[in-house]
Amino acid sequence: MKLYTLSLGAGLLVGIVYSLLNVRSPAPPLVALVGLLGILIGEQVIPVGKRLLAGTAFSTACDQTHAVKHVFGELPGRYAVGQPAESAERRPS
Repeated sequence: MKLYTLSLGAGLLVGIVYSLLNVRSPAPPLVALVGLLGILIGEQVIPVGKRLLAGTAFSTACDQTHAVKHVFGELPGRYAVGQPAESAERRPS
C-alpha cells in the first residue's frame, strides 16, 4: 500500500507543478492509462510468444513468464504464493 501512496503523491506533485506552470497534462487521463496498459502488455508479448512457439499452452506461458503479475503487480491484500494469509497480515507495510 505504501507504493500506491507514494505513486499517488508523485502524481499529485506533478499535477501541482503543471498547474503552477499553466500546462495541460499531455493526454486525457483515460487515454494515458490505456497507453500505459498497452506498454505493460506489450512488454510481455515476446516472452509469452517465445513460450507459445515452444508449444506451451497460453495460461502456462503466462504463469512461467509471470506476465499477469508484471501487468497487474501485487494488488493490495494479496500475498506471495506459498505464504499463509496470516503472516501476510503481520507483514510490515
